[in-house]
Amino acid sequence: MEEVKIALKIIVGLSLLNVWLLQYNKPSRWRGGDAKTMMQEFDVYGLGSTMCYVVGFLKVGFSLALIASIWFADLELVAASALGLLLTGSILMHIKIKDALIKSFPAALFLLFCLAIIGL
Repeated sequence: MEEVKIALKIIVGLSLLNVWLLQYNKPSRWRGGDAKTMMQEFDVYGLGSTMCYVVGFLKVGFSLALIASIWFADLELVAASALGLLLTGSILMHIKIKDALIKSFPAALFLLFCLAIIGL
């Protein structure tokens, strides 16, 4: 079971780092509304640039902490819980702007993975 938990940590951590560091200014079918970049997506949500930077900092930081928790177990609960809350916020923003449910799929999947990490 420990191998499953490690795999989930790597999947969630690297996926969120990819979204926030490599795909930040690129279009994605998962972006809210018809936004082409992360900043545009936050504008669609009515959150603006400051919140985009805050959420990005938190997601990158907690993603790194989740990966580090493979070696430093004390980070696991905080990192997985914080990411779970942030991912719940992502889902709620998609609902707020009445996106198709499929656009919430990555956030919902990673939320389930975070819950599994906490529960295992």
